[in-house]
Amino acid sequence: MFEGFERVRIETRGATINAVRGGEGEPVLLLHGYPQTLAMWHLVAPRLAERFTVLATDLRGYGDSSKPPAGEDHAGYSKRAMAEDQVEAMVALGFDRFAVVGHDRGGRVGHRMALDHPDRVAKLAVLDIVPTRHVFETADKDLGMTYYHWFFLAQPYDLPEKLIGSDPGYYLRKKLGGWGTGLKAFAPEALAEYERCFLDPETIHASCEDYRAAASIDLDHDEADVGRKVACPLLTLWGRNGAMEKLYDVPEVWRGYALDVRGGPLDCGHFLTEERPEDTAEELLSFLES
Repeated sequence: MFEGFERVRIETRGATINAVRGGEGEPVLLLHGYPQTLAMWHLVAPRLAERFTVLATDLRGYGDSSKPPAGEDHAGYSKRAMAEDQVEAMVALGFDRFAVVGHDRGGRVGHRMALDHPDRVAKLAVLDIVPTRHVFETADKDLGMTYYHWFFLAQPYDLPEKLIGSDPGYYLRKKLGGWGTGLKAFAPEALAEYERCFLDPETIHASCEDYRAAASIDLDHDEADVGRKVACPLLTLWGRNGAMEKLYDVPEVWRGYALDVRGGPLDCGHFLTEERPEDTAEELLSFLES
């Protein structure tokens, strides 16, 4: 995977960030979601790298990035802290302003980054999410049944860690195959990479802290920003066969949080970049070049 890309590690004030870099042109930062790593971009990043400088990174707590402590208030895995890592990494590599594309958790990091660092984020694409605050404010039975892991992973230490740790490979495969995208959509080498990283107990714990932060300190940050909107252009893409299509009017929700919203659904489930990589890449290229 990522043939022709350079592997780099960047030290930030809060974490060591693992990344791959390829291409030439304006910079684009790719952020993965749960329970994956930067490997999720292996089919899309090369296409983007034909026209852009592409950085795909592991979020703190995931993949081969470091797993710093969360703290009692879970601030170590707040989207603010995770966004700060990525901004510092990009600046360290010489990129002061860049586009951000985030899937799932990475989209939430990108959303926070666009609010905290509007001078850095030129464009933002969010894949298969609506804002965290909106999800919690409108949660109902359908959301709870579909996205039960939001509430399971946010339970106090160490309940989810113990249960997932009893058979992490089984849990990982159930998550990857359970949101409208079957396991056959994942390349064997990518699936092996997800398994390698997720079987680490430190990754399991860090990912739980990510969700604990979402249900606590992230909401505090979001409440403090009520009324503020993302100023840069925002593209939203989602899977027609996944939860977003069933539960939300996705672009209408984002119009409450961003000034310039565009986008639409793709014929796939949650994992757009692996089920519909060509369609995803074309939509991203059109947006990034506009």
